[in-house]
Amino acid sequence: MAHIVVLGAGLGGSIMAYELKDQIRKEDRITVVTKDPLYHFVPSNPWVAVGWRKREDITIDLAQTMKRKGIAFKAVPAEKVVPQENRLMLADGTSLDYDYLVICTGPELAFDEIEGLGPHGGFTQSVCHVDHAVLANEAFEKFCQNPGPIIVGAVQGASCFGPAYEFLFILETELRRRKIRDKVPMTFVTSEPYVGHLGLDGVGDTKGLLESELRDHHIKWMTSTKVKKVEEGKMTVEQIADDGSSLGEKELPFGFAMMLPAFRGVKPMMGIEGLSNPRGFTIVDRHQQNPTYKNIFGVGVCIAIPPMGPTPVPCGVPKTGFMIESMVTATAHNIGNLLRGKEPDQKGTWNAVCLADFGDSGIAFVAQPQIPPRNVNWSSSGKWVHLAKIGFEKYFMRKVRKGTSEPFYEAATMKMLGIDKLKKVEHG
Repeated sequence: MAHIVVLGAGLGGSIMAYELKDQIRKEDRITVVTKDPLYHFVPSNPWVAVGWRKREDITIDLAQTMKRKGIAFKAVPAEKVVPQENRLMLADGTSLDYDYLVICTGPELAFDEIEGLGPHGGFTQSVCHVDHAVLANEAFEKFCQNPGPIIVGAVQGASCFGPAYEFLFILETELRRRKIRDKVPMTFVTSEPYVGHLGLDGVGDTKGLLESELRDHHIKWMTSTKVKKVEEGKMTVEQIADDGSSLGEKELPFGFAMMLPAFRGVKPMMGIEGLSNPRGFTIVDRHQQNPTYKNIFGVGVCIAIPPMGPTPVPCGVPKTGFMIESMVTATAHNIGNLLRGKEPDQKGTWNAVCLADFGDSGIAFVAQPQIPPRNVNWSSSGKWVHLAKIGFEKYFMRKVRKGTSEPFYEAATMKMLGIDKLKKVEHG
């Protein structure tokens, strides 16, 4: 009998547990460890921040779902991974021994790396967690009583740019609905070298599409920009030239600001040689397996992926939903192989599929594979994207509640591209 521990229960961890259940033997058991017993649907956080959703609309109590699936569930934060002993230390003083460990923790949000950044003791909002989105909504409602300039964007080292664009345009839509858009100058501030880079060197015509959207909505933008510090009502930024030289600092006033932070690995993974890199991200090979500790796998935002290449301001590589689904499926099959005395033989394709909602329209893109050069490099825009995002939310929430592991992103991509099959897992 083998004991498989899944650390984390977000988008990656929840479906990881479900897919593992289909691959393990009858005598094997699974335990999910998470600091938060409630799953929340992260893509809907921008809607929470403007009041289009409530916290309870996008949260699910995982304990009952896991119980129905025959999966043990411990809502206790992890303290430390001890790979030499195949043991996970927990914050309540207990520990779990494992035969296989799958790390699906997501990231730690590095607000502390920039003075004044973040909702806890800082002056900017966030949509990275439902708790942050609720605080952002409170700040937004207060802002609307006395509107002024808005800044939205992503700081240096950020690796998830899509939600920044989404929230920018969702805010703009809500301001128009409240008939106060004319009182709100808006600026998009990003570490990307150009609008629509997305940490992927663009996908299809994301540069042209997003620049056009910004112009049409009277939103100014600043690229290759570092955030130096944030004070109440004022953000100090520095633009960087292509050769790395400074183009000077500017002070941008704001009445409301949302800036996505850089990510790093979570504390239980920090400083473990051979398992995590200096930022605390889990090191994996093409089979999602750690090269040093062969019984440890990593899935999702917590894994180490090198950046696309040098940019004037550091930009990370995003891990999108399809990419995470691909990692999950490969990992589940590879652990199933190991349980039966076989070697891992499957790897994720790491394709990117994104529905970026803009409140009443949006942009969709597909990158196959995520890192160029690509076999598919497609983007499109229209009102249908907003409707598709709503459908995606309903579908995925139902999927998590029921404990199923059917791949939404694969089906959505096939429909958008008009193809019969999009390979999600590769052999070799």
